[in-house]
Amino acid sequence: MTFGKGNHLHLIDGSAFIFRAYHALPPLTRKSDGMPVGAVAGFCNLLWSELTSTRKETAPTHLAVIFDAGSITFRNEIYDKYKANRPELPEDLRPQFVYTRKATKAFNVACIEQDGYEADDIIATFARRAREAGGTVTIISSDKDLMQLIGDGVDMLDPMKNKRLGLEEVFEKFGVAPNRVVDVQALAGDSVDNVPGAPGIGIKTAALLIQEYGDLETLLERAGEIKQPKRREALVDNADLIRISKRLVQLDGDMPLDIGLDELEVKPVEAEVVMGFLQEMEFTTLTKRVSERLKVAAPVADTAKLVEADELAEAVQVPFDVAGYEKIDTMAALDAWIARIVEVGHVAVDTETTSLDEVQAELVGISLCVDAGRAAYIPLGHKQGGGDLFGGAELVAGQLGLDQVLAALKPVLEDASVLKIGQNMKYDWKIFKRYGVEVGPFDDTMLMSSAMQAGLNGHGMDALSEKYLGHTCIPIKSLLGSGKAQVTFDRVGIDDAVKYAAEDADVTLRLWAMFKPQLHRARVTTVYETLERPLVPVLARMEMAGVQVDRQTLARMSGAFAQKMLGLEAEIQEAAGQPFNVGSPKQLGEILFDKLGLPGGEKGKTGAYATGADILEDLATEHKLPGLVLDWRQLAKLKSTYTDALQDHINPETGRVHTSYSITGAVTGRLASTDPNLQNIPIRSEEGRRIREAFVAPKGKVLVSLDYSQIELRILAHVADIASLQQAFKDGIDIHALTASEMFNVPLSEMTSDIRRRAKAINFGVIYGISGFGLARNLRIPRAEAQGFIDRYFERFPGIKEYMSDTVAFAQKNGFVQTLFGRKIHTPEINAKGPGAGFAKRAAINAPIQGTAADVIRRAMIRMPAAIEALPATMLLQVHDELLFEVEEGASEALIKVAKDVMEGASHPGVHLKVPLTVEAGVGATWAAAH
Repeated sequence: MTFGKGNHLHLIDGSAFIFRAYHALPPLTRKSDGMPVGAVAGFCNLLWSELTSTRKETAPTHLAVIFDAGSITFRNEIYDKYKANRPELPEDLRPQFVYTRKATKAFNVACIEQDGYEADDIIATFARRAREAGGTVTIISSDKDLMQLIGDGVDMLDPMKNKRLGLEEVFEKFGVAPNRVVDVQALAGDSVDNVPGAPGIGIKTAALLIQEYGDLETLLERAGEIKQPKRREALVDNADLIRISKRLVQLDGDMPLDIGLDELEVKPVEAEVVMGFLQEMEFTTLTKRVSERLKVAAPVADTAKLVEADELAEAVQVPFDVAGYEKIDTMAALDAWIARIVEVGHVAVDTETTSLDEVQAELVGISLCVDAGRAAYIPLGHKQGGGDLFGGAELVAGQLGLDQVLAALKPVLEDASVLKIGQNMKYDWKIFKRYGVEVGPFDDTMLMSSAMQAGLNGHGMDALSEKYLGHTCIPIKSLLGSGKAQVTFDRVGIDDAVKYAAEDADVTLRLWAMFKPQLHRARVTTVYETLERPLVPVLARMEMAGVQVDRQTLARMSGAFAQKMLGLEAEIQEAAGQPFNVGSPKQLGEILFDKLGLPGGEKGKTGAYATGADILEDLATEHKLPGLVLDWRQLAKLKSTYTDALQDHINPETGRVHTSYSITGAVTGRLASTDPNLQNIPIRSEEGRRIREAFVAPKGKVLVSLDYSQIELRILAHVADIASLQQAFKDGIDIHALTASEMFNVPLSEMTSDIRRRAKAINFGVIYGISGFGLARNLRIPRAEAQGFIDRYFERFPGIKEYMSDTVAFAQKNGFVQTLFGRKIHTPEINAKGPGAGFAKRAAINAPIQGTAADVIRRAMIRMPAAIEALPATMLLQVHDELLFEVEEGASEALIKVAKDVMEGASHPGVHLKVPLTVEAGVGATWAAAH
């Protein structure tokens, strides 16, 4: 066939895809010899998907896989530092390259590479020739460097996301059309490929400049006209390097090629050749798929009960297809599924309910998945007709009974020999628990992701599916709607529910198959298995227990706050010299900066002055109005966020407030409390502390608070190896007084409260990387004096400065920091330049300290239920370093003894802290009294 009009050429960027498959897919080894083949498996699945594509309008008539022949190309002659910073190939990836080329040939696809040129240049040349011959081109890649080729008749396809990239996506990425992409890249440079570019100019700025001046050469010729000094200097001083950069990023679409377009025609796959290769590689799942398509015999499959992790990893590559999802509406079908679950030994399970509030949600259906690509949904509570969203509707006919389904599933969901797999299993655990089923043992893909990728990405199922499976899940809004028209899941049609719910279980199983073997590779297996997964049932029970809150106390507080706010409003308006809306930042800004003429007024994009808390705190020394507004805002927040809102959160059935803890809410491992947030109740102000008075013990019981004393300072003393601080903690000396004595040369016997207060601010400030400016604001002292305090602190405790610099250096080299227990917190911005660099460094310094403290209290919480099992006590809340219990009046002392022993002994057996952990206890009828 002569290539011409009507032909469609697909060009697979083989080199780029190998790297992407390696980093995105789970490690996979050949069982016979242990050779790594994960990237090869991903590559083969891509090829097979291309060859069996059902997209007729975009299916290829011609196809080639393009590889890089070597690391040295003509670009190294242009700029000898080009790609000089690229890291060495991972040891388990290096041997896989030869097999990707073998795979290409085994599938009877053209395999092309050429010395002296990169794969991108070969792709550019073929794309040009194909367009000149009248055909169309699709480039299978997500490489941004290839986006310059997009245009009439040429598009790209991101194979991992199955997303087409055209002109709109180019503009979204670069801010210009494809024909100006190289100009933007030349200015912005590329740190990965060591393309120099213009210092300080990123993609956004480069796009603005090219849009304004038209093209790179015109911009460079007129660079002296640019008003911004830094931009002007960057362009004028680096013009030659920028031109070199353009030559580096410009693809060569006219390179010599020994092979013509006609030779790239798609050829039939030769069954004997491809089956031989797949069997050699031991790709069980793909071999079966290929054999079914080619109608040839496949090798006998392994029928062992437990599927190997490597086989599961390969199964991730099975295409998504709703045809593999079924509705279970007979007990015979359910029994068959249960038999398969028992046979395999694992099942992904998910629940669909009427609400995100697990305490009140009703079960609507259950989805199951054992094999990737095959999942089922059991509808139980779908309704239609009659009534409204709050009841009165009839169940859709043909659904199994809730009780009989739960009776059938309960044995397998509680079977210790069957692993249950979930995404955010805490939610499903609580739903099943309310219906009398205690799920276990289980794995949680959300927690696996968090253990491996904290700080790099979100851990929700939709985001994980996009990133790791290249699959976009059905959005829940497409079923429920939004706004006033939104319905609950029990009003979703069963056919739609099957597709949505079964997909959830299918995605969850695939993520588990991918993540499970990666835990060991990432060296976070212990973190996941001892700090993440065991916490789920502990938190679930705490959330279900809830805490009693007195509505009348809250109502009285709301009234008192409202009265006090009215008084403050009168004072504020008197100080302003006129009435105005205190809650209006715009009106406040005009009063402060236009009328009163206070310094530092800056207007934002809306034209209004900024009046944030930090600005008002700075102005509080200039005029009394800003301080009064801060007091008013604090009361307004306490009233709206707590005393008013908490009343709405009291569960009508239990009379208690049931918060929800997010295990993955903070990258450091700190738990996050939501709906309502009970961790951010202010405790520094008298009004904030009073809110805890509304948290009460039922009649005949008391609340017990156990709080770690200065745990982060103790961990700092350990990790920075500060002998004087370690000894002080061992001797029970006031650490803030000791710090003040060390810094200001004041004997402990002569210590004043003001000096101690300053030392306390520095002690805690250092942990969070406080600046002289920040400390000055906290202490209301001149910045130079505050910076002097910090400098003196580091002189007295040089180990802290050394810890900080060592931690930053480790993060810059490795891209993460670690807690004493092995938790990884990734630091993706640690090597960034600009305003965010300081924050990234401070976060890296603080993360091992705060993360270790979080790990300590997690260990305590995990061990607590067994320790207090014999006591009439319940663990209710975790707030930062504090645990709150409800216990019968006569058993509070016994609880304190047991709980303190657990908390003070919560360090890891392999982590020997050089300072003791100390816990302070309190008892009272209210949380305020106990604390």
